[in-house]
Amino acid sequence: MILIGMLDSPYVRRVAISLKLMGLPFEHRSLSVFRTYDEFRAINPVVKSPSFVCDDGTVLMDSTLILDYLEHCVAGARRLMPEDGEARREALRLIGLAMAANEKCVQLYYEKAMRPEDKRHMPWLERVTQQAHEAFTLLEKACGDRASWLQGDRPNAADVAVAVAWRFSQIYTAAEIDAAKFPALVAYTARAGTHPAFASTPIE
Repeated sequence: MILIGMLDSPYVRRVAISLKLMGLPFEHRSLSVFRTYDEFRAINPVVKSPSFVCDDGTVLMDSTLILDYLEHCVAGARRLMPEDGEARREALRLIGLAMAANEKCVQLYYEKAMRPEDKRHMPWLERVTQQAHEAFTLLEKACGDRASWLQGDRPNAADVAVAVAWRFSQIYTAAEIDAAKFPALVAYTARAGTHPAFASTPIE
């Protein structure tokens, strides 16, 4: 199995950490959709990151769909998504919030990095920033003052999504997402960062 994409993408990093937590061996090719476009395109003509090459050569896209496939590659005890209905619903809620935060922070980053300042549409930027804040506010509440993982005694799919989303926001959009407003997320993500699967998969 081969994971294609840069770890500065929260979506690629989410899959990489999940693979390690599941105990699935994989090769990581750190290809950029910008700098190594042609090489990436040779693997996946759509050039979407992350891309994932299965053992039979099938190429999957989208971190959520890749992880859905991987959940069926391991025994129940190694899966990251809860099977219980209520716990699964809560995991889906947390993951949805984290993915929404990712989407808005990525939009913020590209707007600042790729568009000239005089071409930026401020009402759009303000709206995207507000949406990211709302997602992180709900995740802050979920983290609370806990000193453990979000749903048990080991990291699961929600933990990966939340910790990765917050870390990305602070690397690329810290000016818009003020860490002082989210102390529980700061503490939670710092704890997550000490786990071997997270620590060995640093954002690039």
